[in-house]
Amino acid sequence: MLQAEKISGKKVSDIVVEQIEDWIRSGKVTPGEKLPSVRELCEMFDVGRSAVRDALTTLKGRGLVDVKHGEGTFVCHLDTAQLIPDVLLVRKSDINKLYQVRKILEVGIAETAAVNATEKQLANMKQALDELADAKTLEAWEADYRFHEEIVKASGNEILIDLMEMVSTTTKKAIMDCQRIILSDHSLSSHVMKQHIDIYEAIKARQPKQAREAMYRHLNYVEQLLNSNVTE
Repeated sequence: MLQAEKISGKKVSDIVVEQIEDWIRSGKVTPGEKLPSVRELCEMFDVGRSAVRDALTTLKGRGLVDVKHGEGTFVCHLDTAQLIPDVLLVRKSDINKLYQVRKILEVGIAETAAVNATEKQLANMKQALDELADAKTLEAWEADYRFHEEIVKASGNEILIDLMEMVSTTTKKAIMDCQRIILSDHSLSSHVMKQHIDIYEAIKARQPKQAREAMYRHLNYVEQLLNSNVTE
């Protein structure tokens, strides 16, 4: 169910634009879906009709919605690059530190998971991968993070699980940033997806060395990708 924060103050229409953009970015409304009517949006945001109309005009100008007279306003089929915020969450100074830790821990974790993973844990990894493959919005980061989390659990080592939990917040931010970047480039998205599949297949095949190498390649690639897109 869609939810809207009650808003007030100047530039009301801009705030309405931001919230509707968030609906689109998060996948709460999907391409081709009809938005609530002007009257309904006014009630949801607790603003006047002029603010909603101005917001829809702005969104139409950005190519995010299509206003069909007599029918309503519909979410456009668009390039996901239009939905990517300019500001990334992880600072450049944090990237190398985080990925040094991730490569030390997760490379060995993948190796151990290839020995210890249960059928249920393998199924959970596969489910996360399937969700990641189907995702078309920034929300894909959750499936990405869950895939890595399932590998950690599959190691069967509570100490490793606790150690990864210590960097979970920064890891989540890094994965979100990675999703922002690859959503704008299908080739990048396909490449990262292939890396995830390689990790999974090695773990499933009980090949510790290959799982270790596949995880290292993936983390090294993502580290370079983030470094090349973060300026500070």
